[in-house]
Amino acid sequence: MQKNTSKVIVAEQAAGVRPWSLPDVGEDERHKHHRPLSAEELERIQKQAYEEAYKEGYQAGSQRGRQEGWQAGHKQLTEAVGRLQAIAEVLQEPLAALDEQVEEELLALTLTVARHLIRRELSTDPGQVVAVIREALAALPASARDVCLHLHPADAALVRDTLAEAQGSSAWRIAEDPALQRGGCRVTTPDSRIDASVEKRLAAVAAQLLGGEREDDHEP
Repeated sequence: MQKNTSKVIVAEQAAGVRPWSLPDVGEDERHKHHRPLSAEELERIQKQAYEEAYKEGYQAGSQRGRQEGWQAGHKQLTEAVGRLQAIAEVLQEPLAALDEQVEEELLALTLTVARHLIRRELSTDPGQVVAVIREALAALPASARDVCLHLHPADAALVRDTLAEAQGSSAWRIAEDPALQRGGCRVTTPDSRIDASVEKRLAAVAAQLLGGEREDDHEP
């Protein structure tokens, strides 16, 4: 007896059979197969991601940069102020020394010019010393006695002849002093001393020019 291999289903066997239909894959299954992104879309996504990352990094870096920049600027300013203060302190001493040096040079120049002027006047008019002596004698008290005129030897002869005619020779006497410059004199009495030397007169002029009398202009 042959085995029945037919796949035909007879009516009696088809009572429990249901027809087969294509299953519904659903919306999720359909989205599993995306279309590939275009080059423009990829570029746009990359650009957007870069801009967002740059913005976040800039905000963080900007705040940190401002703080670091302020600290660096403050440090540089402090260092600069320190250097300026150091320079000012260094310059103070040389300037003070320079002022003193200029004062000394100005005084020396004044005295030199005045000496030349006095010598020139004496060479053209030796009688100038007589006017100096008369001013010194006029400064003495009226009761002054034993007056002594200290003069350079070259001026002594001229003064003897000139003043002897105007005043009695018994009122004063002359003492020659080579240490004195021509054109100057010192007048002394037992109670008074008047310095009309060239040096003293020049020192007085220099003191007026420099705005005050110098301590070393006074003789001990």
